[in-house]
Amino acid sequence: MRDDDASWDEDVRLAVYRAFAGRGRAPSAPELADAAGGSLAVAKQALHRLADAHHLVLDEWEHVVLAHPFAARSLGFSVMGSRTLWWGGCAWDSFAVPHLVAAEPEVLIATRCPGCGQPHALVVNRAEPPEGAQVAHFLVPAARMWDDVLHTCAHQRLFCCESCVDAWLAASGEAKGYVVDLVTLWRLARGWYAGRLERGYRRREPADAVAYFAEAGLTGPFWAPAGRV
Repeated sequence: MRDDDASWDEDVRLAVYRAFAGRGRAPSAPELADAAGGSLAVAKQALHRLADAHHLVLDEWEHVVLAHPFAARSLGFSVMGSRTLWWGGCAWDSFAVPHLVAAEPEVLIATRCPGCGQPHALVVNRAEPPEGAQVAHFLVPAARMWDDVLHTCAHQRLFCCESCVDAWLAASGEAKGYVVDLVTLWRLARGWYAGRLERGYRRREPADAVAYFAEAGLTGPFWAPAGRV
């Protein structure tokens, strides 16, 4: 039996991500224990280390809330494949699901515009960006996204247009962040989580993240991360 933390961490990480990818939910306590050699205590220790390393997000009850791009509860997006229904963590994450889950090359993403309440449904696949006039607004810059990641994800939303973004900002009192069209959002999501369902996944270093963002068409101070992302 292995007793090194890194081995259990990777087994538990994979159990979490593969449960979300395959069934749209976090693994059960027995499933987590199985991934940690039969010990739920070891699994919980691994979950906390994974949260500290920004691989996932836990709530106060030690439940997995986010394992990007998947969420355990509604954060404004449902993502429906042919076999599985997910909660998307945000606009970015929702667009990433068909790129990450090999068995689901096309999904139907449903959400509402925070500015006017208009419902939106978009078919997103891995072949080409969806058509539409909608835009995504990112409130929190990359360097601060993990300061309060639930707040960050809750404010990466799809709007009807930039006028709806401005209306929401005026009503909420928030400062404007960064607005992208659907093509740029799709490019951002396309390869961001590549390899996350495989053993040995590593988060991007800042320079790698900046290069990836630039390839998607995102440059400038807003997209300069402070650490691994």
